Amino acid sequence: MRLLHTSDWHLGRSFHRVGLLDAQAAFLDHLVATVHAHDVDAVLVAGDVYDRAVPPLPAVELFDAALHRLAEAGVPTVMISGNHDSARRLGVGAGLIERAGIHLRTDPDGIGTPVVLSDAHGEVALYGLPYLEPALVRERLGAERTGHEAVLAAAMDRVRADLARRPAGTRSVVLAHAFVAGGAPSDSERDITVGGVAAVPTGVFDGVDYVALGHLHGSQTLTPRVRYSGSPLAYSFSETDHRKTMWLIDLGADGEITGDVRLDCPVPRPLARIRGRLDDLLADPALTPHEQSWVEATLTDPVRPAEPMARLTARFPGTLNLVFDPERTGDDPGASYAQRLRDRSDQQIAEDFVAHVRGGAALDGAERAVLYGAFDDVRVDTAEREVGR
Repeated sequence: MRLLHTSDWHLGRSFHRVGLLDAQAAFLDHLVATVHAHDVDAVLVAGDVYDRAVPPLPAVELFDAALHRLAEAGVPTVMISGNHDSARRLGVGAGLIERAGIHLRTDPDGIGTPVVLSDAHGEVALYGLPYLEPALVRERLGAERTGHEAVLAAAMDRVRADLARRPAGTRSVVLAHAFVAGGAPSDSERDITVGGVAAVPTGVFDGVDYVALGHLHGSQTLTPRVRYSGSPLAYSFSETDHRKTMWLIDLGADGEITGDVRLDCPVPRPLARIRGRLDDLLADPALTPHEQSWVEATLTDPVRPAEPMARLTARFPGTLNLVFDPERTGDDPGASYAQRLRDRSDQQIAEDFVAHVRGGAALDGAERAVLYGAFDDVRVDTAEREVGR
């Protein structure tokens, strides 16, 4: 059975205030063309269909058109809600839409009920695990603790229990939206840390033949059977070096992966990160290829130059982001502040602040738990309000 694995469309999102709807429409054209060109048997969409719980109308219309085209292609599509989606909104009409071969899995209660497809070698059960906010689903799933690993383990127990009741040799596929250990994040994913822990081990998914993951925006192979497709478009400059693709996976007669191909997605405009003094950037011939790119420029001039954006855009019209990181001596206290914040989570920054205002004393375990609890409460409150919309 040939599977096309994609995720993290984020319909309605912009890139540094540049609208991406046309680029997203071009990707969906490419997706439908790929389905036809490669004789795909099922399309898997592993969450974050939309960029926010209440998406703009043009994004909804684009999604609606994509569903119609996939239904017309006659190829079953299984998609789950991600942490950016409103599960209730995305799941409206799921029962009716299912008659057209579009299987929306947004309700945790349906985790143990797969979409069952057949090929010459028998049945394939496809289980959709929507994004599971631990505080909201723990009791429903009977998880022993509140945390991503605990709720995913409870969800996978339901999957394995259903699979055990099926005929011997039934192959299995799981779609999940989560941060799995070994994956490399980028700047454009929303933090889903609970109690200071974001990642879950790949072993949570033991016992199934293929796991189609969403959430992280870079295409990654954690194990031959556990993979991220990544987002089809770049949504931050941290993704400058990403190769945006979809996975074409062939599932063999015994559940083995008999083929795996990364299919490139259309690139609306390349990204570039350039760094140096302004005059050097404006004169450097090696940067000529970036004159047609979307650019993030980091200026290292010791003194901020006059009209830097106007001068940059004269050569690089696609300059979207300007960063100042002046050259300083190593003992300058201002030199390392930005570096200390870079690649640190909100929780880590808050910990550093608390330690700073009380003279450098680090938080103990109990204090750290209180701080993590506060961040968890804010995130859960936001999730609950989005669910209620």
